[in-house]
Amino acid sequence: MRDTRESRLLLVLLIVIAFALITVDIRGGEDSPVDGARQAAATVFGPVENGVAAAVDPVGNAIGAVRDSGDRHDKIAALQKENAELKTELGSDARTNSRVRQLDAILKNANAGQYGIKGAQVIAIGAAQGFSWTITIDAGSKDGIARDMTVLNGEGLVGRVTTVGPNTATVLLANDPDFTVGTRMENTDELGFATGQGNSPLSVQFLNGKAKVAKGDRLVTFGSSKGKPFVPGVPVGEVVRVDPSGGDLTRTVYVKPYVGFTKLDIVGIVVEAPRTDPRDAVLPKKAAKPAKPKPTPTVTVTVQPNGDLVDGSGRVVGNIHQTPGATASGEAAAGATDVAALPDANTDADANANADTDAAADPDGQADDQE
Repeated sequence: MRDTRESRLLLVLLIVIAFALITVDIRGGEDSPVDGARQAAATVFGPVENGVAAAVDPVGNAIGAVRDSGDRHDKIAALQKENAELKTELGSDARTNSRVRQLDAILKNANAGQYGIKGAQVIAIGAAQGFSWTITIDAGSKDGIARDMTVLNGEGLVGRVTTVGPNTATVLLANDPDFTVGTRMENTDELGFATGQGNSPLSVQFLNGKAKVAKGDRLVTFGSSKGKPFVPGVPVGEVVRVDPSGGDLTRTVYVKPYVGFTKLDIVGIVVEAPRTDPRDAVLPKKAAKPAKPKPTPTVTVTVQPNGDLVDGSGRVVGNIHQTPGATASGEAAAGATDVAALPDANTDADANANADTDAAADPDGQADDQE
């Protein structure tokens, strides 16, 4: 349609009529005069609307789905994250229990040795510090950590602090080849120096070349002046091998450390040394040795010519003719009793006694022999 004056007038007229019909319909309510026209229009145009809706609705649904897909994706992602957090929380129970046990063991050692400690967690190990055996802990100068402090855990000596930052610190482990600590042997107090050897046992040189050392002997730290770098009494390990002294002034033994250096998690830094040397109080209690079985007592008896059973003290304990299960050789059928074999003289005496008994029982036979 061309934009002319007549078309504009027609458009305005249609708009006025539409507003007039709308006004009349609203004021008329249920008895609106245009209700009949509305029903007729619905009858005519209803099928057309249904057909158009059937064709257009899938497209509209698809557009709506695309429009809502972002929200749905965010909801799914949130649910997946929540599930992952729940799984992590459930799966961390074992780790939490393990940490509780480690902390409990550290506190027991600290109480036994009267150490003032600060707990920390291992956050890096090994490669982060180069080729040396070191760990990084999440405690530093802000937590009261200083250089040359002793580090331990619930098993024993871990190492010493070498460098300190505001929030972290580096610990040189006791199995590092550059690590050396003074040691004292349990009970005998023999002194030595332990040096790390990586994955191998610690090498300990005793000052006394004739020191009596045996496999299973235990060592603790000897301690340093003012508790730095080592406090006394921290368990080091057990002797697993002893080399012959060979006349040397010192003696070398090999000690398996108590600490597993490849599985460190929670450690304690000794920030306050004990007032007195705890000696061997921090060492774990030795397992009780199993009691030796008591031997079963046995009684040896001998058989007399008359059949009496006589024990070692000369007391008659029975008679083979009255004991059920006794045999002609003189062995009583008692479970825990050993019967000694008769000597030849006893056997002959027993035979003679039997012969006399037979002769007395058969007088006719005796007369025949005399004839």
